[in-house]
Amino acid sequence: MQSYLQYRNIGHVVRQQLGTDPEKTHSDLPSSVSSSGTETPADDADSCPADRVMTSRSQRSTMGHALNGIQVRDRTTIEGKGGSVFIVGWDGECDPANPHNFSKTRRVMTTLIVSSIAFVVGMASSIDSAVLRQAAADFGVSEVAESLATGIYLIGYSVGALFAGPFSETLGRNVVYISTLVLFSIFIMASGLAPNFGAQVVFRFLAGFFGSTPLVCAGGSTSDMWNAVEKTYAFPIFAVGGFCGPVLGPVIGSYIGVGHIGSWRWTEWISLITSGLVLSLVILFQPETYAPILLKWKARHLREITGDNRYRAELEITHTTFWTRMKIALSRPFTMLTEPIIILMALYLTVLYIVLFTFLDGYTFIFSDVYGISQGLTNIIFAAMVVGMLLAMVIVPPLFQLTKKDMESVLAKGGTHIDPEIRLWFAMLGGSLSIPVSLFWMGWTDFVSISIWSPIIASVMFGYGVICVFISAYMYIIDSYEVYAASALAFVTLLRYACAGGMTVAGIPFYKNMGTHWTLTILGCISMPLVPIPYVFYKWGYLVRRHSKHAVTRK
Repeated sequence: MQSYLQYRNIGHVVRQQLGTDPEKTHSDLPSSVSSSGTETPADDADSCPADRVMTSRSQRSTMGHALNGIQVRDRTTIEGKGGSVFIVGWDGECDPANPHNFSKTRRVMTTLIVSSIAFVVGMASSIDSAVLRQAAADFGVSEVAESLATGIYLIGYSVGALFAGPFSETLGRNVVYISTLVLFSIFIMASGLAPNFGAQVVFRFLAGFFGSTPLVCAGGSTSDMWNAVEKTYAFPIFAVGGFCGPVLGPVIGSYIGVGHIGSWRWTEWISLITSGLVLSLVILFQPETYAPILLKWKARHLREITGDNRYRAELEITHTTFWTRMKIALSRPFTMLTEPIIILMALYLTVLYIVLFTFLDGYTFIFSDVYGISQGLTNIIFAAMVVGMLLAMVIVPPLFQLTKKDMESVLAKGGTHIDPEIRLWFAMLGGSLSIPVSLFWMGWTDFVSISIWSPIIASVMFGYGVICVFISAYMYIIDSYEVYAASALAFVTLLRYACAGGMTVAGIPFYKNMGTHWTLTILGCISMPLVPIPYVFYKWGYLVRRHSKHAVTRK
């Protein structure tokens, strides 16, 4: 619905652009367009009117040369010999169809909707862990086997992430968000109706596969609307909402199966209901933000209005088939294996996700077994991580001012882009160090003689560290690789979710055989060598980018 209204609005914007100088375009337009154009004379145009440059071309070609945002060039051999092609661009910096010029309210709302998609698919990834015992008993399998319902969902995430990018770059963000959310909902419903354990595992994998879209596309959606400085607060808006999903999943399902809601299958029904609500928001209020698709719509309107088929968007004249893009998308992420930035950031996030998702099993050992609290209350404690994630928002305002100041310095020197290393401040301001500290703290205060609030506070610290490192890693990768960012993020997503999915199944034996103290100590020791990564890249990251085949270099 919103995309249809947006498409019509672009047509209105095009007519306004053509009507800003009716004397110069009247001879080339149908009478209906000319008359509508006179309703918006040049004197009423905004502060960024379309520029006009008269040429000696024919009347039909004159308009193509005169319209602001239209690049005229000769056709290539592939496009057909002879004549010109009009490449459609934005009508100056203030083109209202450009997502960067949407009102701030609309951009925040759109970011929150994308975040809500990430929230619902993240919630579905972990909510089953809250009813592990009940589902295992119902299917007649062990709890270790039933934990595969969570693990296989995460593996579905990792595989689906490879396909989401090329689809969104061909069809647009909205079509992909809507279609995958519909399919996600269908397979979540199928999981809830699964007659046996095998069917549940298959349906959970497919739900994860189609739920992976926001993991890859959300970074693109954010970049579609926000400039480099604005992303300092825009991306955390997405990240907090998205990260709260897997953390709040156990909280939402905490009393299912043990309270008045008797069946464990209600975890899937709650996920289905939530996804339905989010799908409604996407359909009704989510605009398309992918610029090449919007320019394709604009070119189509120009062809219809003027009757001139030479108006083309770049996407329409780029002779790359969808299957070629898919081949590139599936192979390019693995070329990132030579990129130190990608390897280390992927390793960092993989360790964090292994810890986070083994907590789905581990909290039972950490809290229920030690302190004797109920299954429902143990799952409620996951909310402590959310508190830590929200605390991270305290550092957003000062970092926004720091980024703004850095951008002003770059512009004063004649540059146009900030250096990606400034994104590492989120991790450097205690984010990276708080992760091993919180794990050691939780591991060595997890005794019945010590207050339960000690490991709970450690959980708060862990939540703070996870969100800070996630924001830094994602923003640093996006700014460092720009056009290759989708491939870089696809590889990072593939690695971290595949490993996290496998470790989810290993979590119960790990905690049961090693005990909570040594398990958390081992995890803390693994995360300890990763602490210097953001500091190292902040100091020498520009040198690493300078020797990279894919990263941008600005220093």
